[in-house]
Amino acid sequence: MALGTAHVTKTTAATFIPALWSDEIVAAYQKNLVMANLIKKMNFKGKKGDTVHIPSPTRGSASAKSASTQVNLIAATESEVVAYINKHYEYSRLIEDIVETQALSSLRSFYTEDAGYALARQVDSDLIALGRGTNGGGGTTAYSGAFSGADGTTAYVAAANTGLGALTDAAIRRSIQRLDDSDVPMDNRFLVVPPSSRNTLMGIARFTEQAFVGEAGGNNTIRNGEIGNVYGVPVFVTSNADTTSGTTACRIALLGHKDFAVLVEQQAVRAQTQYKQEYLGTLFTADTLYGVQELRDGAAVALAVPA
Repeated sequence: MALGTAHVTKTTAATFIPALWSDEIVAAYQKNLVMANLIKKMNFKGKKGDTVHIPSPTRGSASAKSASTQVNLIAATESEVVAYINKHYEYSRLIEDIVETQALSSLRSFYTEDAGYALARQVDSDLIALGRGTNGGGGTTAYSGAFSGADGTTAYVAAANTGLGALTDAAIRRSIQRLDDSDVPMDNRFLVVPPSSRNTLMGIARFTEQAFVGEAGGNNTIRNGEIGNVYGVPVFVTSNADTTSGTTACRIALLGHKDFAVLVEQQAVRAQTQYKQEYLGTLFTADTLYGVQELRDGAAVALAVPA
C-alpha cells in the first residue's frame, strides 16, 4: 500500500532552521544600522588574530620647481592606528517546545527583528562613543574635547555642564569650519543627532526649507535614519546618540567624516540553534565579533546638546 505524499519535511516541521533565522536577522541588522553605514569598514572575516594595524600616512605638500634644480623629495616617518577586535556580543533566547507548539509564527519574526536591532544598536553605540576622543578628548564620557551645541565654540565641561545648549545653526556652521580647517574632505561627511536635536531642527525655519528636507514630495530617507541635508551634510537621527557623564541629562551630536573611525568586522551577524533536551526547548543565539577605532582625531566634532 502506498504511503502517499504527505511527508514531514523541513518546510512543514522545522520552525527553527538556522538559515532562515540568519537571513531574517541579517536583514533586520542591516535595516537598523545608522553609524556603521557612515564610517570606514574593514572586512576581517575568516582571518586569524585580534589586532589590525592600519597605516596612517602623513599628508605631503607641493613644492615649487625651480629651473635646473632637482625635485624636492618628501620623506616622512609614517604612523599607524591599531584597532583591536575585542567586542563580542550575543543575543540568546530559549524557546520551549510548548511555545513553539502554541505560539503564532509571528513570534519568530519578533525574535529575529529584535536580535538584529539589539546587535545593530550595540555596534552603533560603540562607534558613536568614539566621539569622546575627538579633538584631543580623553576618550571618556566626560567628552573633554566637545563643544557647546549652542555656539560650537564654548568648550563643554561635563562636571559643571558648561556649554550645554540646544543645537543651533551657528554651532553647525562653526563645526563645519572646524572640519574645513583640519583639511577634512567635503564629501562623505555626516551629522548624527539625537531625537531631541531633531525636534530642535524641525522648529527652525532654515532647516525645514526645501534645501534641507530635499525635493518636495520626495522620499529623502536614502540611508537608514537620514532625515535631510544641511549645508551639503546629510543629517541622521538615532536614539543611540551618546550620553555624557554630566550632572544634567546631556546627549551628543556628532559631525564627522567617513574616515573619522573604522569598523573592523571579523564575524558578521550569524544565527545558531541547538535543541536542549534537558529544557525541552530550542536555544537560539545570534552574535557578532568586531572592533572599532578612531582613525583621524580632527575628522569629527562632538556637540553637547540637551537630552
